Amino acid sequence: MTELSTNADYIALEDEVAAHNYSPLPVVVSDAEGVWVTDVEGNRYLDALAGYSALNFGHRHPDLVQAAKEQLDRATLTSRAFHNDMLGPFCRDLAQLVGKDMVLPMNSGAEAVETALKLARKWGYQVKGIPAEQAEIIVMENNFHGRTTTIVSFSNDPEARDDYGPYTPGFVTVPYGDLAAIEAAITDNTAAVLLEPIQGEMGVQIPKEGFLPGLRELCTAKNVLMIADEIQSGLGRTGTTLACGYEGVEADVYTLGKALGGGIIAVSAVAANKDVMEVITPGTHGSTFGGNPLAAAVGHAVVKLLATGEFQDKAKELEPRFRERLEALIGQGVDEVRVRGLWAGIDIDPDLMTGKEACKGMAKRGVLAKDTHGSTIRLAPPLSITAEELDLVVQSLADTLADARAAKGQG
Repeated sequence: MTELSTNADYIALEDEVAAHNYSPLPVVVSDAEGVWVTDVEGNRYLDALAGYSALNFGHRHPDLVQAAKEQLDRATLTSRAFHNDMLGPFCRDLAQLVGKDMVLPMNSGAEAVETALKLARKWGYQVKGIPAEQAEIIVMENNFHGRTTTIVSFSNDPEARDDYGPYTPGFVTVPYGDLAAIEAAITDNTAAVLLEPIQGEMGVQIPKEGFLPGLRELCTAKNVLMIADEIQSGLGRTGTTLACGYEGVEADVYTLGKALGGGIIAVSAVAANKDVMEVITPGTHGSTFGGNPLAAAVGHAVVKLLATGEFQDKAKELEPRFRERLEALIGQGVDEVRVRGLWAGIDIDPDLMTGKEACKGMAKRGVLAKDTHGSTIRLAPPLSITAEELDLVVQSLADTLADARAAKGQG
């Protein structure tokens, strides 16, 4: 067996034996702590992606690692065929954190969305009285909710959708942020409206002020569930516990994930009040691993961190600094910037470079970021980042753009 020692060695092996469903930067991480990671050659990088918000608290946060270690010494899996002593406290405190009565725990974010779709349809039939097999769910253009067959059925991203048909029916797509279009699409058979309060995969697209409150009013008036996918936007990222909370909006159903597992284990959940959640009865939905003791222990530790408000406050405190420094790059190779909390979408001038090229340039300067949709990059550093470390992130982008402009003779 060939000994592996360099980034190139590990990348070559991975390319040979692992499916090519990602196109990662040429960095092989071997160690991580806080906002920093180290590759197999000893190079350090500031992680400005944080696992698409799964690492909101940084790598290996000591409280979360301790919770996992303690639970590993007790019990890891019981299945839901039996009760376990971690599940109740976790669900109670998570429900309280997000202002709901009940929690249905799952594993991945996509599972949480699938669960919410099933919940909405069953509520539509049993509570609203929609005729059998006629329930419709309104979704947004340019959405991203996961990659299951049903979810990609209502994606309009060809890369995510093409060649996975036949597709699941029952979804009506409208432009994101368009209240009039949503109202026009609602019928007596509409069970729910599903949306991301901020579209992360599309490059941190933030709807106009007033859209979320308007949607809340519309859903209430039409007896339609509002489902907010807070898997990326939730749990402190935007300076509020949930992105909906930025405008004081309460959805009927929340899907949660990513940061809920603290970067240690996959944990997701659907949260709703009893009048919605209690249509789920024994045998009608389940998961072998959902709500397992290890996941519940780590998830509970995450909830305790968020209950202090420290991480939400940090994102809110650093947002103006983040925005100001990024907006200073507009006209210097950046076309547009969108910032909410410690989450930013930056549109690079496509005539200067692609988003992937910008991310490669930042990596050479010790900062890891992720491109999306050609010319856009996303920044979502851990909420534990310092102001000085945040400045390093923006400076790495500024230097990358400056070098690209110089190479093209733009000064």
